[in-house]
Amino acid sequence: MQPTAADLASYRHHGHLTVPGLFDAATTDAAIADIEAWGRTFLAELPPARRAWYVDGGVKAREVLRKLDNPHHHREPVRAMARNDALVQWVEALIGPGVSVYFSQIFFKSPEGGGPKPAHQDNFYFGPSDLEGVVTAWIALDDSTIDNGCLFFGEGTHLGPVIPHIAPPDEPFNLQLPADVLARQPMVSAPVPRGGVSFHHGNTFHQSGPNHSTRWRRACALHYVNARTTFDHPALPYDAALRLRIT
Repeated sequence: MQPTAADLASYRHHGHLTVPGLFDAATTDAAIADIEAWGRTFLAELPPARRAWYVDGGVKAREVLRKLDNPHHHREPVRAMARNDALVQWVEALIGPGVSVYFSQIFFKSPEGGGPKPAHQDNFYFGPSDLEGVVTAWIALDDSTIDNGCLFFGEGTHLGPVIPHIAPPDEPFNLQLPADVLARQPMVSAPVPRGGVSFHHGNTFHQSGPNHSTRWRRACALHYVNARTTFDHPALPYDAALRLRIT
């Protein structure tokens, strides 16, 4: 499935776009098996001082990870997905040629309690040199539904500014959009079938709900930049040495 003029127009208008079926079941199965093994090792070795950043506070019955950082650097199955020709074609259609993965994440969203992610803008986190030079490719490794915590978007918010974020006093890492800003902004659900990809602009408001289901909602977010874009004034630390050139 190649990008069409209508697809690109929809992305420019709404600030996000869902493309189903870019990855087959064998690819998502291999990625899940690999990140589950990595996650078990990572959690076993995680020091107490870093647990609040990585452990999912919404799951009370057991200790589970909520995320892992930079799988494009650490795990070959994710690198293979990042280089997938069909995915890269979409990325270049959205932000231009010469793309790299600058940062990436695995989100686990455990059954029966996996916590929500507050609304935010990626470009506040990243501080890119070009606000138009960043796109996130959010790959659904499981079916992502309203029940298990799919993404919600503030459509059209990519056309506005980057808003200063705030954080709870006891969670300085949990940067999010202020409540008074969100009170004026409807958020629209965006379920993604397994193997599909949700692309969103770096300025687009987005959040995810809790997982109230008995099913996992695992995903891989690849944050691509074009050839001229770097993270010049990030709100959180990112390692430019991990930038993976794709084209």
